[in-house]
Amino acid sequence: MEKRLVIVESPAKARTVNRYLGHRFLVKASMGHIRDLPRERLGVDIKHEFRPDYEIIPERKKTVAELQKFAKQCEAVFLAADPDREGEAICWHLSEVLGDANKNIYRVLFHEITKKAIQEAFNNLGHLDRGKIEAQQTRRILDRLVGYLISPLLWKKIGKGLSAGRVQSITLRMICDREKEIKDFVLEEYWTITAHLQAADPPPFKASLTKIEGKKVKIKDEKKTKEIVSELPKIPFILEKVRVEEKKKKPFPPYITSTLQQDSFRYLRFPVKKTMAIAQRLYEGLEIGDMGLVGLITYMRTDSVRASDEALFRTRKYIKENYPQGYLPKRARIYKNKKRAQDAHEAIRPTTLSLPPQEVKPFLKKEEYSLYNLIWNRFIASQMNSALIEETEFQIKASKYQFMAKGEVMKFDGFLVLYPKMKKEKKILPKAEEGEELKLLDLEPKQNFTQPPPRYTEGSLVRELESRGIGRPSTYVPIIATLQNRVYVVKEKGKFIPTDLGLFVTDFLIKNFPDLMEFEFTAKFEEELDRIGEGQQDWLDYLKNYYSYLERDLNQAMKSEGVKRKGIPVEDVCPECGRQLVIKEGRYGRFKACSGYPECKHRESIHKKEAKPLEEKCPRCGSHLVLRSGRYGTFIACSDYPRCTYIKKDRKDTGIPCPSECGGTIVRKKTKKGKIFFGCSSFPKCKFATWDEPISQPCPECGREFILRRNPIKGEPSIYCSNDQCSFEETVKREKIWEKKSDSLD
Repeated sequence: MEKRLVIVESPAKARTVNRYLGHRFLVKASMGHIRDLPRERLGVDIKHEFRPDYEIIPERKKTVAELQKFAKQCEAVFLAADPDREGEAICWHLSEVLGDANKNIYRVLFHEITKKAIQEAFNNLGHLDRGKIEAQQTRRILDRLVGYLISPLLWKKIGKGLSAGRVQSITLRMICDREKEIKDFVLEEYWTITAHLQAADPPPFKASLTKIEGKKVKIKDEKKTKEIVSELPKIPFILEKVRVEEKKKKPFPPYITSTLQQDSFRYLRFPVKKTMAIAQRLYEGLEIGDMGLVGLITYMRTDSVRASDEALFRTRKYIKENYPQGYLPKRARIYKNKKRAQDAHEAIRPTTLSLPPQEVKPFLKKEEYSLYNLIWNRFIASQMNSALIEETEFQIKASKYQFMAKGEVMKFDGFLVLYPKMKKEKKILPKAEEGEELKLLDLEPKQNFTQPPPRYTEGSLVRELESRGIGRPSTYVPIIATLQNRVYVVKEKGKFIPTDLGLFVTDFLIKNFPDLMEFEFTAKFEEELDRIGEGQQDWLDYLKNYYSYLERDLNQAMKSEGVKRKGIPVEDVCPECGRQLVIKEGRYGRFKACSGYPECKHRESIHKKEAKPLEEKCPRCGSHLVLRSGRYGTFIACSDYPRCTYIKKDRKDTGIPCPSECGGTIVRKKTKKGKIFFGCSSFPKCKFATWDEPISQPCPECGREFILRRNPIKGEPSIYCSNDQCSFEETVKREKIWEKKSDSLD
């Protein structure tokens, strides 16, 4: 009996799908895209209807040859790449390459990798979606035109190694605009006054001054504050109005790609790239004990909050069986999609409710469990009743001064039962009657200053890009990576700061490519891609229209003045002569140099940062130590470098004796690349070292003073004896002594 060839993108997905299909099917991976535009040239024939010249990616030639061989041997080929534009494009390229080897080619769509979903997909075979293919091809061609036509201009006018991109450059502009807002921000002083009051019944409470003579309060200086504070104790405080209102806090809709990325960063501190990599593993399938490979979540690239009727039915049943009656609403909650949502796939949700997070925890890595738990809680909560909150507000009058106090009490937690940290009650106000005179206990004046807008983190950047309609969540990972690789931005304490190079390139692009650097123009592009995908817009007409703007701006930019020879001006001044510093290119990359060269030959690293002095003194020479920034992060060293080369070791003594019985103890150390390991304090005399974390607990079998927690990256989660001669080892599931608090919301 001839077999049937099924092609997916990755080996992990292939293993999971193969488990459900059986021996009649041969499941292989294409390893992503097999064809693309050539790397060394434009690859788009602008004069002949923007015809793309696709080539087999060099790294995929062996894969393609194998797939062609299998296609000839099989009775039919089923293309089962992801159900989105990129997946559709992969399937189209495969059909073009395998068409001569096998005429029986079909499209199969998996929105989740479960036995039922796969069986339904093969019972409803489809064909390639021409609209999606044209939309993806339009995006690919335009990205190539922008990148390959503007980037050489930047090399010529500014410097080598620079790049521009349709979404990359507009994202950089957002970061640069925010930095300019921060730089231009002027701090303003203002004062607040808080009254500590007490009614007839406890507890005491605080109220803030909100109005003076009916106008919103705005105290700008200390003098005015002191005048008010001196006057208030002489005035009676009367509770003028009590307002009690019951409010509902509704659950959030299920996750889409962007909201998952934002919450993953907010609660788990996962970068966008890490979030998508973990979600991909959860989708494609992980080993869950005797069950084997199981796909735990639905497809993770989606902008739809829709859930299938079956998923809603199963979720409501789960809530009914696992929570008290009041937590289940009378009807299933239906959430509306945003206007631009494609609605091709469901929201991100668990594929089955028979595998709650706690059950699969022993089989998952910590980060996999944390993200799965986040997705699980969000989806279950989305079908629960609202939380009921009783909000109390006191309006307090003291002559011409008006104070306000707010408090709230959780009457019913509803969906917040899944989010204990969000249930923290605000201050509770006492029972008091309108007209009651309150006792003034204390007055608390406080000086404040207005704050500039915060720099973008990965989470807030994704949120801003989504709100502006720029790019797609699936493209945010490479965009953020490119901005950092080009040194257009750096990340400090999790926040993006544009470099001098990034600021200069952005100003150059805004000046010379005003259309392409407009937020609305870029956002409209995504809408046009949706229209092309739905067959409402001709892809070639749109390409011609877009290129007309690009060509006009390119011609204008060619006439602009470049700075390649003079260097990119920066704000810093030369420490030797006081002239402005510039960024120049050298044999070994970019560096800062004096603009007065050759009269002044000062030069310094482009990454140079000021050293921060510390009170601690160098144990070698007695000079003060300083905090410096280096290639592998910050470190503490002597301020008298290079005369004194002392560097303080980042080590933490665990106090646990070394198993080599050398008399030393185990200390926490870092490699040159910043990775944590544990070694003997007597090094180099004793060379004991391990990646695994020592735990100060005796071995239950041999009594050795401590055991080790196996590094979850290097091996299965478990603990084992530090004595090589002892065979003791326990899994995390059974051993409680090293279970750590989860990073998840609960």
